[in-house]
This record gives sequence, C-alpha cells and structure tokens, in this order.
Amino acid sequence: QVQLVESGGGLVQAGGSLRLSCAASGRTSSNYAMAWFRQAPGKEREFVAAINWTGGVIYYASSVKGRFTISRDNAKNSVYLQMNSLKPEDTAVYYCAARPSVPVTTSGYNYWGQGTQVTVSS
Repeated sequence: QVQLVESGGGLVQAGGSLRLSCAASGRTSSNYAMAWFRQAPGKEREFVAAINWTGGVIYYASSVKGRFTISRDNAKNSVYLQMNSLKPEDTAVYYCAARPSVPVTTSGYNYWGQGTQVTVSS
C-alpha cells in the first residue's frame, strides 16, 4: 500500500500562485508515476499533470499548460505542482495519485490522496 498526503492548498486571488505538495509513504519504490487531478463542484474529476519516475516524461492538460509545473523529489518521496497565473476556473479539490510504471492521463492510478482545496477568487 502507498499512502499519499497533499498539502499547500488555500485561497488565492486570480493571477496569484500556489505550490501543492504530495508526500508518499508506505510501499514506495522506484518506477512509480505520479499525477495531479482536480475536481470542481458539480464536475467530473479531470487530469491536470503527470510525471514519470525520472522526470523525463511529463504530461499536462491543455488548460494548465504554460501555467502549471509538475516536479518530483524521489529522495523525499514527494511530488509538487507549482501553479502560477491562477484563474477562478482553477478552483477545485486537487488530488495526488500514484501508479507503478508509466504515467497516464486517465484516472488509471492505483493510489489516491484525500485532496486539498484550492480556491481562486476573482
């Protein structure tokens, strides 16, 4: 089992920045892909960004490309999401996810965190 705990959410004005963190514990090992998803009220959960074990393969949703940056620190078993130029439509609960092997842009991840709320005011 892998446990994921997100942190760093909060309230920010449009145009501002936030950095989300996700700490993994438990049966962490090499070759785990990590990802961020989000779910806004009344909407389905959607893919935001994903990264492979080495950081050499990264995917972004078109809605966040150029504004968000995913990164990871394997020594700390952590993945991060730097969010810049935030918009009110970025308001959602953000979830961290993990799966063995390669990253995917679908919800096919084995492990999920509890989520952290991000609210962007206009």
